[in-house]
Amino acid sequence: MRASRHLGTVALVLGISAWATSLACRSVPYLPSELLQDPKAPVGAEWHRGPEVAAGANGPARFVALLDEAFQEERAMEIVTFADRYYRAPANPGYDAVIDHVAEVLREAGYGSDPRFELQIYEDQAEAPAWTPVSAELVLSTAKGEERLHGFSKPGDVDRVMLPVYAPSCSIEGPVVMNLDDVVPGSIFVTDVAASQAMRRARGRGAIGVISASLGTYNEDPSGAARHLNAIQFRTLSSRNEMPVAQVSRASYQRILDAVEGANGADVRLRYDAKVEREDRPLRTLVATVVGQDRPEEAVVIVSHVQEPGACDNASGVGGLAESARDLAELLKAEKLEFPDRTIVFVWGDEFRQSEVWLEHTSRTPIAAFSSDMTGQSAETGAIALLERMPDPGALTVLPPDEHTPWGAGEVTADSLAPNGLAIIARCAMIDVGRLEGGWKSADHPWEGGSDHDVFIRRGVPAVLFWHFTDFTYHTSLDRLEFVDPGEVRRTAVALLASALSVASPRPDDLDRYLSSLKLEETVRREAALAVEDEELDALWESWCIGSREWLRNHCLGITERIPR
Repeated sequence: MRASRHLGTVALVLGISAWATSLACRSVPYLPSELLQDPKAPVGAEWHRGPEVAAGANGPARFVALLDEAFQEERAMEIVTFADRYYRAPANPGYDAVIDHVAEVLREAGYGSDPRFELQIYEDQAEAPAWTPVSAELVLSTAKGEERLHGFSKPGDVDRVMLPVYAPSCSIEGPVVMNLDDVVPGSIFVTDVAASQAMRRARGRGAIGVISASLGTYNEDPSGAARHLNAIQFRTLSSRNEMPVAQVSRASYQRILDAVEGANGADVRLRYDAKVEREDRPLRTLVATVVGQDRPEEAVVIVSHVQEPGACDNASGVGGLAESARDLAELLKAEKLEFPDRTIVFVWGDEFRQSEVWLEHTSRTPIAAFSSDMTGQSAETGAIALLERMPDPGALTVLPPDEHTPWGAGEVTADSLAPNGLAIIARCAMIDVGRLEGGWKSADHPWEGGSDHDVFIRRGVPAVLFWHFTDFTYHTSLDRLEFVDPGEVRRTAVALLASALSVASPRPDDLDRYLSSLKLEETVRREAALAVEDEELDALWESWCIGSREWLRNHCLGITERIPR
């Protein structure tokens, strides 16, 4: 999730501590009929940080209860568990195993054998040879003997991420150096910063390898138990890299530092062995399509990336989306749900590239897109469910109730804003799931960028991201099944598919709820702008809401302007 980029100034950290109580056990749910009560009353303030929405049974509420009932957590978790067995780098055998497994699940649900349920696997030239870690071992040697710091020999081993993607095979041994200025030919440089920041200088001084204990500030364990000290950060290097590199935990870094400081001039050495495989393999993208009955040439797209080795990031997104696709086929075949007006497309593949592949191959016009990424984090991670809106005035100036996550702000300009109501629909869906659950801690926040929604936004297609943050296991060896909450996978998947169905099959009766919800947002945003005497921001929000009202009217009344591809 969220490919590396320069992080902007980190804004206020989410109020995780106040929201850390687990919601894994479902409260007594609202009955679907209760969604009809007080249709104009605002809801969401009790559990959603962000503007409230108008209550009612329209919009996503038309689908939430049925989708929630259909979603089978154990089936979703079977896929999550399968994916977690593999280190999934683009086009490697583990990546392909997951693509094949999801494809088989979808075939069993009827995709590919019925013209209404299409199934394709596209093959394209990979940008680099497929890379697979086979084994590795890092051993610290002092006058007292040897200590194995990290190692793995099977795809599912916890320490598998000690090899950054595109690290080479190697067998090296040398003295430990912990200051860049002290590097001499034949030494191994050990650092607590990202290896990519030190590799060139270390290699220039003759280092034969770099060992990094880098870790993000957002990786600190919120429980106070300091579990992050045993985390190994997942990294990706340049595909052209030839320098031996390994990632280690902060605990191992401290053991190396203690050994060096206590050596009294004695030799402290590291032995590092790694075996990887590289092979030319096509990059595969899996696409399952439910063909719309009225406007099949228009598509609503949901994407979930397979690559990256985490259980939350992103086996949870893969499993949740696969179960949603299966549920939708079963509901349609049982005639419990009408076929959507527009086509709904489910995509699995390599982050960013998967969306580009679909756009390159399709003849359909994308109307809206959703990214399903990091959707199953348990409360133990410190994360909550988030909706990242597409660029709006809130991305220019952040005012309460908005907060950026520690991921940081993206670059947005006022003239790049394109008003639409997709975030209103998605927020309604998220809060509707909360109503059904009797509460679901969630929030929405301004656009930050870093996942597949960006591919569509760049093409002028409204797109949002459903995800979880701040997760202390994010991009580390700790991101495994024990931190995946099946209930959270379900809740997020239901909100995603309900949003997509609402866009695919709009109804005139949805409009009043959406416009009432937009009015609630406009009040919150403009009052916040005027409270800090920012008349320019107030004017931007006024203009945004005017444009969003028009977009929602066109959407619900069937006057959707086609977006050129």
